[in-house]
Amino acid sequence: MTGQDLPSLLPGLLPRLWAFALRIAGDRHDAEDLVQRACVHALERVHQWQPGTSALSWMYSIVHTTWINEIRARRVRSRGSLAWDDADVEAIPDLQASTPEDLASYHQVFGAVDRLPEAQRLVVLLVAVEGLSYQEAALVLGVPIGTVMSRLSRARRTIGDQFRNAEGQPRPAESIGPASGAREEDA
Repeated sequence: MTGQDLPSLLPGLLPRLWAFALRIAGDRHDAEDLVQRACVHALERVHQWQPGTSALSWMYSIVHTTWINEIRARRVRSRGSLAWDDADVEAIPDLQASTPEDLASYHQVFGAVDRLPEAQRLVVLLVAVEGLSYQEAALVLGVPIGTVMSRLSRARRTIGDQFRNAEGQPRPAESIGPASGAREEDA
C-alpha cells in the first residue's frame, strides 16, 4: 500500500479509531476531536507512511501521539479530570450483557482497567481490546516489545488481584471495589 491509498482506507478504519480514542480519552466529544485531528495529521503527513506498515497501526500511533500532545496542552491550561463515568462505559458497543449480573461484571472489569496506570491501560487496550500484536503495540507506543510485555503482565496481575481474595479465590462480584494497589510508577 502507498500513501495514495490512505484516503480510501480511512473510512473503514474510523470505527476502530473512534473506539480506541474513546477508550483513551474517556469522553465522546474528545474522542471525536481526537480522531478528526489524527486523520488530518495523517493526511498531511501521508508521505511519512512507510511501505509495508499497517494503516491501522500507523493510525493508532497517530491517535496516541495526538492524545499525548492534548494531555500536555491540558496540563498547561490546567483543565479538569479525565475520569470515565458510567455513561461512557455504557456507550462502548461491545456490551452484550444478557443479564444484570453480566452487565455488573463488565462494569467491574472496565473499572479495573480504568484504574491501571496510563501506560499499562494503553497496552491492555491495544493488545486485549484492539487485537494488536505485541510488536504492533510496541510500534504504536514507540517502546521496545519487552516493555509492552512487561506492562501487560503487570496489568494482568493487578486486575487479577482485584478479583481474588487473600486466599487466592475469586471474590464475590459485589465486594470488588476501587483498587488500592495500582501504582503510577508501574508505567
